[in-house]
Amino acid sequence: MPSVSKAQQMAMAIAEHNPSKLYKKNRGLLKMSHSQLHDFASTNRSELPARKMAKKIKKRDSDSDYV
Repeated sequence: MPSVSKAQQMAMAIAEHNPSKLYKKNRGLLKMSHSQLHDFASTNRSELPARKMAKKIKKRDSDSDYV
């Protein structure tokens, strides 16, 4: 499975090769298998965006017009 951003690819590479340098919020990556980490970390970064943009969730108009 390829990475979707440069930030994700770098985090996976750190988790695979040097897990002691991970940020605390990324410690959950250590639960992944070595082969999964390798698949993400081996993604070519040349065509990836720096960060993946979060999808904005639109509220339905009926939710805001509560009577």
